[in-house]
Amino acid sequence: MDTPQNTALTRALTELPGPLPARGVIHIAIRHTDRFTVVGNDLAQHSGLSTTAVGFAVRIQSLPQGTEVGVKALAARFPEGEKLIAAALRELEAHGYLQRARTRLPNGRIVTRTVFCNQPAALLRPRVAAAPPQQASAAPQVTEPVPASVPAPARAPGPGPALAQAPARGPAPAPAPKPEHNAPEAPAPQASAPAAPIPEASTPQDHAPFAPFAPLVPPPTAPKPPRPPLPQPQELTPELERISTALLSDLHHHSPEFTLSEEHVHKLVPGVAAWLERDTHPDTIRHALTTNAPEPVKYPYQFVKHRLTALLPPPPHRTTVTPFQTCDGCERAFRAPTPGHCRDCRTGHAHEVQQAAA
Repeated sequence: MDTPQNTALTRALTELPGPLPARGVIHIAIRHTDRFTVVGNDLAQHSGLSTTAVGFAVRIQSLPQGTEVGVKALAARFPEGEKLIAAALRELEAHGYLQRARTRLPNGRIVTRTVFCNQPAALLRPRVAAAPPQQASAAPQVTEPVPASVPAPARAPGPGPALAQAPARGPAPAPAPKPEHNAPEAPAPQASAPAAPIPEASTPQDHAPFAPFAPLVPPPTAPKPPRPPLPQPQELTPELERISTALLSDLHHHSPEFTLSEEHVHKLVPGVAAWLERDTHPDTIRHALTTNAPEPVKYPYQFVKHRLTALLPPPPHRTTVTPFQTCDGCERAFRAPTPGHCRDCRTGHAHEVQQAAA
């Protein structure tokens, strides 16, 4: 059987105006009216990018805003493998078409944001400020750039596949309104050369390159604050040392994970003595050291030291009680810091002294 021929393509080729080249590619440009993407020649003919990278750049450019364009997302959408896709994305990133940066969301989650620019070289060109409008002395006249004459694209009578994408023509400019005789003079707009297309709803900040991701957590080499020291008693008496040593040595009977060496017991004795000095019962200390411990306790000495320091109870509030004294005159009991006479005896003695003086 012969190879099937595309008769619609052949018929469209015969309708092209002008002489056709003897060799090389011949374009049949059919204007797109919907679902098309404009691709610049700086990307399509980029000499430093592979065909795979250019193809994925076109595919990414055709996707709507917010579409996931990671390696796994593209691999699930297109038939290429993850390794080929990752290599293509690295090429686009090296030439400035693609930028991936880590950013932190308001809820604290860190995500990777991908930014694609269809013309990265335009970001490096200086921007020219718009000239101020000038006042017109007569009726305003609008000067528009005259587009170059472009031959009309040929259309096939029947539906046929498009071999190349033609740039979409913009809508025809609306005619300028005719000025009225009594209307105030309006400034004449200046004629400007056609500029590079800029995406809609864009601002100058949208075209600036994104700053590199700055981590918000301190680096692992940052100096750590010193740990608080182990509490010390006011006076380490032999009785406090004996009770503290017995309590620490007996911890492994209540929990085998709290097995301490003799050296560690000797270092932790002052901390337990500080708790005992604050009228803390030994059972209360044992409960505070072993309750709600992680499983397993990898470093029992560090864990017990931390709890002795962080959970140290406040010193007891002691009230001063005035002792009882026996009155030297009437032998009644009364409260006073030092021995002497009660209030009645002091009052009567003072009255007798006043009468004797009178």
